[in-house]
Amino acid sequence: MPDDCESVMMPKEIPESSLKSDPLPLQLMMVTGTSGSGKTQALKCLEDLGFFCVDNLPPALFQKFTELCVQPDKDVKKVALGIDIRERAFFEDLLSNLEALQSDGCHVELLFLEAQDDILVRRFSESRRPHPLLPHRPIIEGIQLERERLQSLRARAHRVLDTSEFSVHDLKAWIIKHYRERGEGQSLKISFMSFGYKFGVPFDVDMVFDVRFLRNPHFVPDLQPLTGEHPDIQRFVLDTREAKVFLEHLKELFTFLLPLFEREQRSYVTVAFGCTGGRHRSVAIVLSMKDTLKTLGYDVTIHHREISKEATPG
Repeated sequence: MPDDCESVMMPKEIPESSLKSDPLPLQLMMVTGTSGSGKTQALKCLEDLGFFCVDNLPPALFQKFTELCVQPDKDVKKVALGIDIRERAFFEDLLSNLEALQSDGCHVELLFLEAQDDILVRRFSESRRPHPLLPHRPIIEGIQLERERLQSLRARAHRVLDTSEFSVHDLKAWIIKHYRERGEGQSLKISFMSFGYKFGVPFDVDMVFDVRFLRNPHFVPDLQPLTGEHPDIQRFVLDTREAKVFLEHLKELFTFLLPLFEREQRSYVTVAFGCTGGRHRSVAIVLSMKDTLKTLGYDVTIHHREISKEATPG
């Protein structure tokens, strides 16, 4: 199935007026979206993370199901429901029962998956399956009808994820990043990425910094073939006033931000640094920031997206 790729909306808070004083001790995920966008794979990933997963449970059974999950003799804390809209009546029933769950004090998060039309058509063609809404019509007609029916549900979603550029592994990584619980004593994991703007901005990152203002080793013949991993490149890029001030500001920023992310129970933070070609300046900055945050006690991993590509400016 081909982690914008991603367009994510921050979770909406349930109005306090709709919550009871004794909310249900249950984390409930609802996974829905367009056919072919990866809902089944997302449920499999959530199941691997300890969610009790049920696909296509009739909405009329939502409340009874959640009541059973929170019985004292049950050990169900996290539930993920796959939602489909093959039948219009089913869909209308879904909205009313979703509101009923929220009024019961159940914390519900709605994840909506989608993809571009041409990507969905290709996925259906590769699987040789008809569109479930219009099995005897061209696939694109089924996709368009489904989008119309899903508009109101999409508007209610806490997160909207475009999987157009996702592989199965990308989707799994995204699910793990956003829904894996942090264990007791588990530290926040920081991922730094270097990239080249020439090849596009990475889609699944929390912050992006443009370092093209730093002087460029590409225009020095002896340095051009090297990468930011080489000491000569690091000295050239980092031994300037601009670079030193920038790195100091970054240290102050992350010293302020990361404890706040930890307070919100974030498991991962991904930060990308970009230059023109992604081989020199961004690589040097990533390596420097890795050392800085390791001294602050954080678990840091790095990924150089363009370092193996042929030399291009920057």
